[in-house]
Amino acid sequence: MEQVKQAYDENQIQVLEGLEAVRKRPGMYIGSTGPRGLHHLVYEIVDNSIDEALAGECNLITVEILPDNIIRVTDDGRGIPTGIHPKQKISTVTVVFTVLHAGGKFGGGGYKVSGGLHGVGASVVNALSEYLEVKVYQNGKIHYQRFERGVPCDEAKVIGDTDKRGTEIIFKADAQIFEETEYDYETLLTRLREQAFLNAGIKIEISDKRDPENEIKEFLHYEGGVSSFVDFIHKRRSLEVLHDDIIYMQGQKGDSIAEIAMQYNDSYNELVLTFANNIHTTDGGTHEEGFKRALTKVYNDYARKNGILKDKDKNFSGEDVREGLTAVVSVKLTEAQFEGQTKAKLGNTEIRTLVDSLITKKLSEYLEENPSVARTVMDKILSASRAREAARKAREVERRKTGLDSASLPGKLADCSSKERMSTEIFIVEGDSAGGSAKSGRDRRFQAILALWGKMLNVEKARLDKVYGNDKLTPVVLALGCGLGEDLDLSKLRYGKVIIMADADVDGSHIRTLLLTFFFRFMRPLIEEGHVYFAQPPLFKLERGKQVRYAFSDEERDQYIAELSEGDESLRSKIGIQRYKGLGEMDPEQLWETTMDPQRRQMVKVTMEDAVKADEIFTILMGDKVEPRREFIEKNAKFVNNLDI
Repeated sequence: MEQVKQAYDENQIQVLEGLEAVRKRPGMYIGSTGPRGLHHLVYEIVDNSIDEALAGECNLITVEILPDNIIRVTDDGRGIPTGIHPKQKISTVTVVFTVLHAGGKFGGGGYKVSGGLHGVGASVVNALSEYLEVKVYQNGKIHYQRFERGVPCDEAKVIGDTDKRGTEIIFKADAQIFEETEYDYETLLTRLREQAFLNAGIKIEISDKRDPENEIKEFLHYEGGVSSFVDFIHKRRSLEVLHDDIIYMQGQKGDSIAEIAMQYNDSYNELVLTFANNIHTTDGGTHEEGFKRALTKVYNDYARKNGILKDKDKNFSGEDVREGLTAVVSVKLTEAQFEGQTKAKLGNTEIRTLVDSLITKKLSEYLEENPSVARTVMDKILSASRAREAARKAREVERRKTGLDSASLPGKLADCSSKERMSTEIFIVEGDSAGGSAKSGRDRRFQAILALWGKMLNVEKARLDKVYGNDKLTPVVLALGCGLGEDLDLSKLRYGKVIIMADADVDGSHIRTLLLTFFFRFMRPLIEEGHVYFAQPPLFKLERGKQVRYAFSDEERDQYIAELSEGDESLRSKIGIQRYKGLGEMDPEQLWETTMDPQRRQMVKVTMEDAVKADEIFTILMGDKVEPRREFIEKNAKFVNNLDI
């Protein structure tokens, strides 16, 4: 995009409203007060630095996690304007950090394109921090101001001379607001790496300095931009690419720009990542719609023109042309319209047209100019199309055999009496022993039990046609009642909660991963709409006399030992500790009390965010290559405690 440099000073900072509500209702501004909201604070500050980079004014952004989970973000941009604000009559630095919607992103000419929370970022981070300090290096001077819980401790002032320029912000998230204040380095690294890919040439350095003896640092700089992103994904997931070229397309209309990079691999899964103004639009939107529609049309037109599809042949479907495709679609525009507060979906209709015309023109040209790549891709699409037809036939056979569309239910299902979907739940349990305990211990009014047995199909290595008729998966599909793949209809789902209940050991983790892979690949709306959960059975039972405690972690076990022994060492020997190796060891009453009773149980809801992270893990752990799997296990083994192997 053409860089138009304008003056960036106090006149570009517009004030829209005050800051009073942020500490009262933080979730409205950062989504949650859990880990996601905590990390969002860092993104908001970094986004401001990235906006400077997009304006062509910043070269290096440094992000540091300091001891005590203090964050420091430094850039070499122009620095926050330090003059007196024309309307507020105070330092513009103070305005930026204390007034909601004060920023250079509201048509004042400060930025053409920006991410962030529409300019609320700095003030919201300040309001939710125990303290925040800002230094602005500008015009030979160092300007400084400190805030505590959003309130200025003093006026902004000059504290020294400098030959640098830029902004340095240090803040500590407020423990009064957040459930926890411990940052996860990998979470921050993943987001910052995304930003480096989406803004070719930008330099970001992230370091974790909480343990001085084991400092971690990574330098992120990708001249290849979104093409480097696609290459990184394939290497990270150890996927074999089908052609060496990464197909790159760029187009512009007015102030809007679109970049697309794509490449096919030998897997059966598609991964289309979409971004608008550097924000990951997990729910897609107009840019994704334009991409998918044009992609399908281009390949069908090419196949017709070159005789690959005959007159009698049906067109390829969208699923056919995206099998094995990894693509990154990034758009940048002046007035981004996001649907929903979380900005998960882009709504600008003109972007659909831009992306559609870009793909139609550039991809058509690429296929004509690169016939060998076109042939390779066409072979992949033809194979996917034939598998889809085989799946259709397999589905028809399965319908006739099992009544997939009728009211027939699997024999292993112990159904509940209620038909009210939102109040019912199904536990998918591995093994007849655990299934028996679950059936006896459940509340039959609203809890159904489906017992599975034997080794489940690894769907990571299977197309849809292999899923139909599989004796381990068909009972799940029949019990849920909503179909799968392109036939899935969530309105027919028979239970509001689908709860995977497996042992708290390696085998149980494998079962959970296989089932979650199946849901993610073939019944994704179940996860997207929040229907999938993991049951959390206890690891330990502790008894002393008539006192019984169930512990779900080593820490909780130690806490109960201290509690039951009343701090007396001699009483510890009287505490009976049982380590549960499987659900089948619990009698029905214990299973109900610990794992199934809605009043007392602990459950984990599977979100799409979890599933997207899991997608990478599925590909590595469930794929054919041994070496990446070994590396992943070795790298992550230190995070796994007390597994019975």
